[in-house]
Amino acid sequence: MDQFKAFSSQLNPLAAKLGKQFGQVKQFAQEKMGTAEDITELPQEYKDLEKRVDALRNMHNGLLRVTRTYQNSSYDYPAQLQETLGEFGRTITNNIQAVALSPAEKATSEAAALEERKEAAPPKTLSHALSRASFQGSEQLGLEEPMGSALFKFATVQEKIGDFRLKMDTEISTKFVQPFGTTLNNQIGFAMKARRNVQNARLALDSAKAQYKFARPEKSEASRVEVEQAEDLFVAAVEEATTLMKAVLENPEPLRNLADLVAAQLTFFKEAQEILADVAPEIDELSVTQEALYRNSRSE
Repeated sequence: MDQFKAFSSQLNPLAAKLGKQFGQVKQFAQEKMGTAEDITELPQEYKDLEKRVDALRNMHNGLLRVTRTYQNSSYDYPAQLQETLGEFGRTITNNIQAVALSPAEKATSEAAALEERKEAAPPKTLSHALSRASFQGSEQLGLEEPMGSALFKFATVQEKIGDFRLKMDTEISTKFVQPFGTTLNNQIGFAMKARRNVQNARLALDSAKAQYKFARPEKSEASRVEVEQAEDLFVAAVEEATTLMKAVLENPEPLRNLADLVAAQLTFFKEAQEILADVAPEIDELSVTQEALYRNSRSE
């Protein structure tokens, strides 16, 4: 008998909890079908906050969907060449150094470069691909040719631009993508969870009101107490969600993250512009030289 009483004492709270959950589900279904009565209205301030938080959440999702691209180094060069380790195993920096080596030293250097590339694949940016292809062309044409010399200069610059771009990608990933995702998953996520708690509390309150409305006289007082308790929980849930949503909207971190993204892009474009501005006159001069040689050969 004692065991039965102990079991009953454990079962009753569980049954009450299941009963409340059933009441919430029933209330939700009636609202969806349009048969529910006396639905508790949320404060207008709360509904306005929901709209603003939804807009902020959508903005985070939209920007993250795009800026996660910066975490894929080949985003500007999806159709990558089938480059082998033997063809483009070395960086342009190593290639420049190799020009002055003897045949034996060059062979040793190339072997070392191949071993190095087995451990780390060459960068997959468009600029690095342009650099590798241009250097290969300069080797085939020879540096004594204006086009070969121009390609060598272009290859050197493109490798540096590729390195600048990889640095920008890292900055954006670290200072924008990661913190933006943290804000979305944590602060905005907590606010969204609090809003779900409000929805559940409102359903529980309206369910309790409906039960009180049709309660038998002997259960009327207990049902009234349940309504009061449900009202207290609803008010507390609304207050908590309101506080969290305001904190989300006032948080300055997302705007700082955007400023960091712009700063990273500005640095990249500035560095790229400066290095291209340096090499452009040199290639122009080689172009003029090539044109002069062409004219001379045609006049002979």
